[in-house]
Amino acid sequence: MINPFKPLELIKAEVFMSMPAKFRNKSRTAWSDPNRQGAEVECFLEGPSFDREGNLWFVDIPFGRIFRITPKGDWELVTQYDGWPNGLKFHRDGRAFICCYKKGLLALDPKTGNIETVLGSMYSEGFKGLNDLHFASNGDLYFTDQGQTGIADPSGRVFRLRASGALERLCANVPSPNGITLSTTEKHCYVAATRSQQIWRLPIMADGSVSKTGVAIQLSGGAAGPDGIEMDCENGLLVCQLGVGVWRFDSNMLPTQLIYSDNPHHHHLANIAAGGPERKTLYITESLSGDILKAELPVAGKKMFAQL
Repeated sequence: MINPFKPLELIKAEVFMSMPAKFRNKSRTAWSDPNRQGAEVECFLEGPSFDREGNLWFVDIPFGRIFRITPKGDWELVTQYDGWPNGLKFHRDGRAFICCYKKGLLALDPKTGNIETVLGSMYSEGFKGLNDLHFASNGDLYFTDQGQTGIADPSGRVFRLRASGALERLCANVPSPNGITLSTTEKHCYVAATRSQQIWRLPIMADGSVSKTGVAIQLSGGAAGPDGIEMDCENGLLVCQLGVGVWRFDSNMLPTQLIYSDNPHHHHLANIAAGGPERKTLYITESLSGDILKAELPVAGKKMFAQL
C-alpha cells in the first residue's frame, strides 16, 4: 500500500514590501471597534489580486482604501470611500469587483477610481457583510456573506451571481463564510468556514444546484480559522490560517507545504495572490502590520496558477 502521508515541507515567507509611513495613521474606527475589540489599527490589508498589467491590488478595510503596487514598486492610493472593502477580484472586462462589508457588491473602474454598486442587497434584504469572491470561467460570480456569524449564529451565506444577473443562494447555514474558490473543473466550490475551523466542499450539479455539501478539511489551532483560499492548477488548495500561515493541501486534501513567517508580528497572513513570470510566487497580505510577504512554491514544469 502506498503511504499517502508525506513529510510536510516548510517554506519561509519573506517581506516583499511594507506600507509606507505616509499611509499609516493608527486610530480606532467603526470597523475596528467590533472586529478588533476596540484596538487602534494602522490598517487591515486584504483582497490581494493582480491585474493584467502586473499591478498588485489590495484593500484596507477599516479606512475604505484601495491600493495598488506597480511593477516598479510604487504604492498608489487609487481611491478611498465610505465603506469597508474586503475581497477584490478582477472581472474579465477589466473592472475590479469588491466585496464590501458595508455596501455590498461593488465594481471599481481602475482607470478613474470610480466605484459603482453592483448589488446592494439580496431579495430586498440587506447583506450581513460581504467578505470574498471568485469568478468562474463563464463569468458567474461566487461570493460569501459573512457578517458577524459564527458557531453560535451559523447563518452565513454563499451566493452565486450569474453572468445573466440572476442571484442564487447556495448556502444559508455557514458559521462565518470567508474565502471562496472553485476546483479546476469548476464542479466543486470550496468555502472557508472561519469560526468552525473548516473548509467546506460544495458539489455543483449539472443544473447548478448544490448537493451533499461536506467538510473537505478540518483544521485546529491558530488565532481564528481559515481566511483566504485559492485553488492551484493541480487541484491543490492554498489555505490561509490566521496565527499559523498558509497551508497547501493536495487534491486529496492532505497537507504538503506550510508557508510561514518567523516574525512574531506576523499573525494575520490573511489572503494570497499568485504572481511572477510563471505565477509560482505567492504574495500574502499580513493584515495588521501592513506588510506584503512573498514565497516561492516548488512546482516544476508548469504554472502553479492559471491566469484568471
